Amino acid sequence: MGTAQASLIGAVMLLGLVGVAVPGVPGTLLCWAAVLWWATSEHTSLTWGVLAGATGLLAVTQVVVWLLPARRIRESGITWRTVVDAAAVAIVGFFVLPVLGAVIGFVGSIYVTERVRLGGGHRTAWTATRRAMRTVGGSVLVELLACLLVTATWLIATIVT
Repeated sequence: MGTAQASLIGAVMLLGLVGVAVPGVPGTLLCWAAVLWWATSEHTSLTWGVLAGATGLLAVTQVVVWLLPARRIRESGITWRTVVDAAAVAIVGFFVLPVLGAVIGFVGSIYVTERVRLGGGHRTAWTATRRAMRTVGGSVLVELLACLLVTATWLIATIVT
C-alpha cells in the first residue's frame, strides 16, 4: 500500500475518532470503514484478523453504548423524549455553530426541558442536566476507547507490515 493511501485511511480514522464525540457523525462506523478499506487493500491474514477483531469489538461496544444509558436514564428520571429532543437540538446547533453548537445545544436543551418539567428550579434542573451529561458522557467514553483501541491496533499492524 502506498503512503498516500495509508494517509487517507489514517485521516478517515482520525475523522472517526473526532466523530465519536460529535452528535450526528458516525465515528465508530468511520473507524470500522477505514479498517475495512485497509484490509481489502492489503489482503493479508494480519489485515483480515485486525478487521475481524475490530468488527467484534465495535459490535460489542455498540450494544454496550445502547444498553448503558438506557438503564441510567431510567434511573435518573429523565425522559427519553428529553434526550431525543436534546439530540435534535444538538444536531441543529452543530450546523449553526460547528462542533461547539452541538454541545451547547444538547446541554441547553436538557437544562431548559428539565427546568420546565421539574417546576422551574435552577438547582434541580442543573442536577438533572449533570446526571444526563454523565450518562451520555459515559457512553461516549466507552465508544471512544473502543475506537482508540481499533486505531492503535491498525497503526501497529500498519507499521509491522
